[in-house]
Amino acid sequence: MTHAAPVSPVDRASLRQRVDKALSDFLAGRRAWMTDVDDALVPVAEAIEAFVLGGGKRLRPAFAYWGYRGAGGVDTDPVVTALAALEFVQASALIHDDLMDRSDTRRGEPAVHRRFATRHRHAGWGGDPDGFGDAAAILLGDLCLVWSDELLHSAGLDPRTVARARPDFDEMRTEVTIGQYLDVLTQATGDTSLERAGKVARYKSAKYTVERPLLIGAALADAPADVRIAYSAYGLPLGEAFQLRDDVLGVFGDPAQTGKPAGDDLREGKRTYLVAAALEVADDAGRTLLLGGLGDEDLDATGVARLRELIVDTGALARTEQRIVTLTDAALAALTAVDLDTEARQALVDLAIAATRRAD
Repeated sequence: MTHAAPVSPVDRASLRQRVDKALSDFLAGRRAWMTDVDDALVPVAEAIEAFVLGGGKRLRPAFAYWGYRGAGGVDTDPVVTALAALEFVQASALIHDDLMDRSDTRRGEPAVHRRFATRHRHAGWGGDPDGFGDAAAILLGDLCLVWSDELLHSAGLDPRTVARARPDFDEMRTEVTIGQYLDVLTQATGDTSLERAGKVARYKSAKYTVERPLLIGAALADAPADVRIAYSAYGLPLGEAFQLRDDVLGVFGDPAQTGKPAGDDLREGKRTYLVAAALEVADDAGRTLLLGGLGDEDLDATGVARLRELIVDTGALARTEQRIVTLTDAALAALTAVDLDTEARQALVDLAIAATRRAD
């Protein structure tokens, strides 16, 4: 197996274009339905279309698709359409996450709650614009979650095939929701342990980014137990590595590539593995500095630079980068333990590299 892909595994088999088409077609149908209800719902349709179709790595459908193909599944458009439902789960999680974190932007554009608050202000409506924006974001996030279910069961697959995937699909949505709660709780309680940071990463992101999509693909293909075991052994460490890369980018990422302000995770008070690793070895002055900056919404560029320097000096950044490498190696090793379709195996290798070396 090589570690270089001339074509992104998300683009092979025209996957990205097919996922985008499935999402676009579904959203066009939902827009027509909502327009029939009330023209006031057009901005809702527009906001979700902009959010879902305007960006995204499409990693979750890619892991699910290549997991399906790896288990011997035959490529069909209904399978791709069903797996596109994962993008609505992702949209729901991100819309709600931005609201909970009070983030201003997502992919360089106003977050959904900010978008609707601005709409309220410009229209001169009564009441609190921010409260209206918050309510809209909650409802649009919920709507995306509802639509994930609808797209899965309306994709054109045999109901028995869909039924095989439902336990993993349902478990995935439960896991990401409790992971989000644990993240909020960790920020509120100030828990800075590596154990808690790892658990939040596992449930908020790791399992629903890699492991569960793989298992959904495996279920659609009616894969044997040994394939599911191998997919979990690949997906769990890789999902954690994916989240660790996200944590690094949340502190050190380039806003031009991440679409979010520099150091945003610090202002939001995220108790990530990166932060926990720094706090574990920092001296009293360092801990005071880092804890004082975490969650400070007014943290300026100078303050971000000071905290970045502390994280580097404590060795936390290097420790996190090494853990990403270790976890990725463990994930790749798991693929050698099971018989998979050759093209799919290579795609999963390339997905692992793409997910952990990304800059956005």
